[in-house]
Amino acid sequence: MQYQTIAKAAQDEFVEKRSRFIGYAKPVVTEAEAIAFVEEIRAKHREATHNVYAYIVRENNIARYSDDGEPHGTAGMPVLEVMRGAELQDLAVVVTRYFGGTLLGTGGLVRAYGKGAKIAIEAAGIVRMALCDVCSMTFDYSYYARLQALVYRFGGTIRDSDFGSLVTLRFALPEEQSEAFGAALTETTFGDVSCELEKKEFVAMHAESIGV
Repeated sequence: MQYQTIAKAAQDEFVEKRSRFIGYAKPVVTEAEAIAFVEEIRAKHREATHNVYAYIVRENNIARYSDDGEPHGTAGMPVLEVMRGAELQDLAVVVTRYFGGTLLGTGGLVRAYGKGAKIAIEAAGIVRMALCDVCSMTFDYSYYARLQALVYRFGGTIRDSDFGSLVTLRFALPEEQSEAFGAALTETTFGDVSCELEKKEFVAMHAESIGV
């Protein structure tokens, strides 16, 4: 099980026909967090002409947007479509506009708000989240290099290593690789080493390009 989201909170801005657009993006995991983020940006830009937003949350499969006074369909929906186009979840985006005196027209608004969302997401960076088994295994030092390489071979990430009389390695492994990893572990160590499942959690695997 996997999904994509943004790596961190970020912002970027540009000017279009003297209107200033500021895009903000932030990872969220609940609708309450998304709403709180929107309110934070609104409070920061009370003098702005518009604070348009959209958010997508995996919890309860929620997707919402607001044009915040812009013509219907010209602001919030373009922001949401950028998020959907990048196949992102668990994030909120706010695009703030300070009107510069020149009307942009319907098409101009769609492009501007879409750009505001895109540059905010690009600034935040995209990560792929995979449901992982967080495991540990303890073994003799002679196995260390081989087992570290084995974790990496199956797409895992090392959490920490404890070097005592034996080595204890804690790592996260994509759930779908666990069975194959277990078989390879048995083959590599001739059954001498086994791994213990501690918990399951979503883990950021690597950055992706936005591609939109």
